[in-house]
Amino acid sequence: MILTYHDVIVRLLVAGAVGGLIGFEREMQQQPAGLRTHIILVLGAALAMCISINLSMQFHGVATNGDPTRLAAQVISGIGFLGAGAIFRFGAGVKGLTTATSLWTTAIIGLTIGAGYLFIGVLTAIIVLFVLEGLDLLEKKLLHRRVTRTIMIKGADRPGFVQEVKTALAAFDIPLESVSLVKNITNNEIQIDTLAKILPDHNLDALVGTMSKMEGLSEFRLQ
Repeated sequence: MILTYHDVIVRLLVAGAVGGLIGFEREMQQQPAGLRTHIILVLGAALAMCISINLSMQFHGVATNGDPTRLAAQVISGIGFLGAGAIFRFGAGVKGLTTATSLWTTAIIGLTIGAGYLFIGVLTAIIVLFVLEGLDLLEKKLLHRRVTRTIMIKGADRPGFVQEVKTALAAFDIPLESVSLVKNITNNEIQIDTLAKILPDHNLDALVGTMSKMEGLSEFRLQ
């Protein structure tokens, strides 16, 4: 059965509403893809699904093998470029993975609502919102949530310097991840770039004071 204008309008409104809720949460978290991006995305996906259904029904007599899922499949595969745009480098690591996955899932929610499964689409959006916001609050209350920071340390390339840096950071309960070393042979310097998991109650002033006393240290940057 071909969808009427009323059917399409209702599905677009429902899709826009649930996409807006997810986008609003991302906007509050100051993510690169926020309210407008999610709404436009979910509307486009829902409309693509509606049009795909109507086209397959409209030309069923001419093209008996019409498949309304083809356009949906193209939407799912094509959403990758938006997700990639939401991911960006932050120091030695990346940020935006959660937003990229929310974009991908929002597109599928739009397809689901466009296909007429309004309850399933709305329920999925509620679950996504719970994961994004509810679990975030739960982590803050039950877990000691560490914040990923980028640390850059530059100093004299002398024996034991790298180990001293690791020991000093370990004394403040700061585990290191993705450590990279760059040696400058001309200036006899070594640069350490790493990601560190830092708790909100870490005494960063004391950390800076300790690192500044290290022999041969020329630069210490915490971002």
